[in-house]
Amino acid sequence: MNDVWSERADAYRTSTTHMRGDDLEALVVMCEPAEGAKALDVATGGGHVARRLREEGCEVVTIDSSPGMQPDVLSRAEDLPFADGSFDVVVCRIAAHHFADVGKAIEEIARVSNRLVVIEDTLYLSEQQEEAEKLRDPSHVRSYDEDEWKDLLVGAGLEVEQVEFFEKVHPLADWLARTGCEGEEAARVTELLRPQLVDGGNAWRDTKILLKARKSQS
Repeated sequence: MNDVWSERADAYRTSTTHMRGDDLEALVVMCEPAEGAKALDVATGGGHVARRLREEGCEVVTIDSSPGMQPDVLSRAEDLPFADGSFDVVVCRIAAHHFADVGKAIEEIARVSNRLVVIEDTLYLSEQQEEAEKLRDPSHVRSYDEDEWKDLLVGAGLEVEQVEFFEKVHPLADWLARTGCEGEEAARVTELLRPQLVDGGNAWRDTKILLKARKSQS
């Protein structure tokens, strides 16, 4: 089976919507970075969260299931190979919609944190957008709405402290090319996203949800 994520690694490392943005900066603040704080970046992808947290003085371990992403540790989010409470903060940015068992992944993320969990992902909007996402990238499993995310975090023993939303605009051609979506499939994806197209149809927008949760002390 081809490792599609290794094939896409360079595209995600250079993706401007992943490299920077108000959402990334807000996520870093939510992580409460400090000199020497231990952080785990789950499904690190292009490594943009890890880079920013290291710039803030954190000691960061990156983990990803794809060798091409060059993580420190190779593992799925559902099977984190760390002891309970190993990290001050565990963070996962724009990746959870790919997890086969998101509930198990959040339980694992909560288990290895001793203080904070910070999650960012695409907010569920409609079945039409879900169809477009899956057609463009078959590894897409599902996006979740705010209530679903809160239930997942609370169910894992976390207390949700903060929720923010960020609109992101994606250049359409670059977004399609990142997963090799072209031809009739690309045309169908574009049609499905018509309600969200901007910039004369050259880009589309979605909403990211950003949640900060704290390990329950009770």
